[in-house]
Amino acid sequence: MTIGIDARLIAETGVGRYIRNLIRTVAAIDQTNTYIVYLRKNQFEAFTLPNRRWQKRLAEVPWHTVREQIAMPAIFARDTLDLVHIPYHNPPIFYQGAMVVTIHDLTILHFNTGKATNLPLPLYMLKRLGYWLELEVGLRRAKRIIAVSEATKREIIDHFHIPAEKIVVTYEGVDPNIRKPDRRESRRLIPEPYFLYVGNAYPHKNIEMLLRGFARFIADTDGKSETKLVLVGNADPFYRRLQEAVKSMELSGSVRFFGPANDTELINLYSHAVAFIFPSLMEGFGLPALEALSLGCHVLASDIAIFHEILGPYVTYFDAGDVKSIATALTNALGGGVKTMTESQKFVAAYSWQRMARETLDIYERSARL
Repeated sequence: MTIGIDARLIAETGVGRYIRNLIRTVAAIDQTNTYIVYLRKNQFEAFTLPNRRWQKRLAEVPWHTVREQIAMPAIFARDTLDLVHIPYHNPPIFYQGAMVVTIHDLTILHFNTGKATNLPLPLYMLKRLGYWLELEVGLRRAKRIIAVSEATKREIIDHFHIPAEKIVVTYEGVDPNIRKPDRRESRRLIPEPYFLYVGNAYPHKNIEMLLRGFARFIADTDGKSETKLVLVGNADPFYRRLQEAVKSMELSGSVRFFGPANDTELINLYSHAVAFIFPSLMEGFGLPALEALSLGCHVLASDIAIFHEILGPYVTYFDAGDVKSIATALTNALGGGVKTMTESQKFVAAYSWQRMARETLDIYERSARL
């Protein structure tokens, strides 16, 4: 069987980590099938084929574009694939072959305000309608749909009325290099005590509310707390908006924008943080929180269903829409109360990329027979 994997987002955060681990672990497990990986130009030369049964193809096609819907089906068709895996919510609706689609979340269908885009609102609403159409048609044409959590599976069923038996949940894992304690550095990257957030700054991440809660936390200590808030993520228009918000709230001395961090830096930041805080209003999984737990970092998370599903009793929950609740969670974190590292690491160990790969390979084989 020849299987294609659309890896054009391999360098991105979030979905990129999923794609990288999917390829790494499937290549280690599958000794039978052949694979073709589709990459954009900026990743093509750098990508190393796992073994001789893997090939790569150049697919210099931007995602979430009309061109994508026209060009990618033709690119896939040239290779006469038995199956193609689309690991993001951009299924090519004109592709006639067998297809498996991974849905990480349906946030795009919930947050439709002008703050969620850099486009003028009418163009954004048109693009959002295109997302809906893309998913409506693509998910129905897919042989199987992979959801990264039960919460995401319920969302797919609720929004698109897809039969539950067509959707398979495969949990993600924590990268082995994140979980290796010998990768830690003894020297702290941030000398002061700090709370940590890792991720993008899209509106559903609720970072502006976090800033308000952090400001309340500082006010509750009469401004005497030396604890900082460190935000880790790629510099983009959304983070620039946050920088303006920090200035207007007079928090510039207490909030640090770290920028993007590699795995070595992440290990250091997680390991030395007072707590990792995850204030999202909606998520599909919550991988940064698992990474933090794997290193024994106290995790504060918004009280939403997905976090209860993925993180269980090993984190402290707060009301993400309540400034006082956020401030209280931050204050309590300074006093400790975190589960021991042994407990949290044992819990996180149940999330395995290897298991995800075995389950995904089974989905490939079953889908190809449909």
